[in-house]
Amino acid sequence: MNFETFSFPSNILAGISAAGYTIPTPIQIQAIPKVMQGCDLMGLAQTGTGKTAVYVLPILHRLLHGKQRGVRALVVAPTRELAEQIHQDIEVLGSRTGLRSVAVYGGVGIQPQVASLKKADIVVACPGRLLDHVSRRTVDLSNVEVLVLDEADQMFDMGFLPDIRRILTHLPPSNRQNLLFSATMPAQIRRLADQILHNPIRVQVGHEAPADTVNHVFYPVARHLKTALLLELLGSTSTDAVLVFTRTKHRAKKLGVKLAKAGYRSTSLQGNLSQSQRQKAMDGFKSGKFQVLVATDIAARGIDVSNVSHVINYDMPSTPEHYIHRIGRTGRAERTGEAFTLITDEDKQMIKAIHGTIGMPVEQRTLATFDYQALQQRVGNKSR
Repeated sequence: MNFETFSFPSNILAGISAAGYTIPTPIQIQAIPKVMQGCDLMGLAQTGTGKTAVYVLPILHRLLHGKQRGVRALVVAPTRELAEQIHQDIEVLGSRTGLRSVAVYGGVGIQPQVASLKKADIVVACPGRLLDHVSRRTVDLSNVEVLVLDEADQMFDMGFLPDIRRILTHLPPSNRQNLLFSATMPAQIRRLADQILHNPIRVQVGHEAPADTVNHVFYPVARHLKTALLLELLGSTSTDAVLVFTRTKHRAKKLGVKLAKAGYRSTSLQGNLSQSQRQKAMDGFKSGKFQVLVATDIAARGIDVSNVSHVINYDMPSTPEHYIHRIGRTGRAERTGEAFTLITDEDKQMIKAIHGTIGMPVEQRTLATFDYQALQQRVGNKSR
């Protein structure tokens, strides 16, 4: 099966070719025909499954055949990085259509966005900045035909549900197609889906669990020896691009600096950076300038790098759902990946929860080359 099966016009097929897509993924095969029919849809799929094209391609097809002007499609995403990634995907896939997309998020000047919004057909936005434009009357959402909520569970985790409800009040109440995508489906997201989706088609690829292309390993370690063990892991493992997760912005920055001093091409991605600094870090990681990217959960949204060979959880995530999101950055596009997690005695409850999510115990390893006792005596509590 190929993309010509969906009967896209030649200019959209040209964009598909430019994006390097050849064979549709399972979620694309299941969902694209339904979305093109105008159905509301709830898509349950982890990252790396090709879900962005599920809504971008039908949106392009729909907007090509309409005569209405102004903003006709709205995609809402939780972070700047994800909004920018979706916008870039639209630009490539729609490069031959003449349709215009704009990414709207905070941390950058608002005036260039105001100018772009005047010509936009598709808006990809983070909730806060979008509501800012609404209050300034620099965007008109009254003609939106398609609404997409992407990474809905993460928007809930970040406290965006009240903003989403406010955005809904500015959209046409009827004759609107609604598409909701989430890697997990907690009760709050189910309630939101029930409120905005009308007789939705439900498409689920896999389960609310990590992709089966990822191998999971836990590395027990004393908390103050995490950095030393991380350096030993990086030095003894054959890696391509490595994504390291920390729980706090401060720790991400500090660890990125330590890895750079140890000789690794590393940088950090965290909320204290300006948008230009965040983009520079992201671009450097994608291009291979940086081999290691240290990031927080929120900052890492939108990272779409196919050659991430390893995700390393320096800090245990706060929920099993966050574990799924984190390690979904490796093992993408049917590649294999490794997910390493440094675990301490404090993580017992979350370890049990992750075992339940995966459906089996995670292998625990120690490194023969790592002298845990000697380091513990020498470094003590000062190494952290």
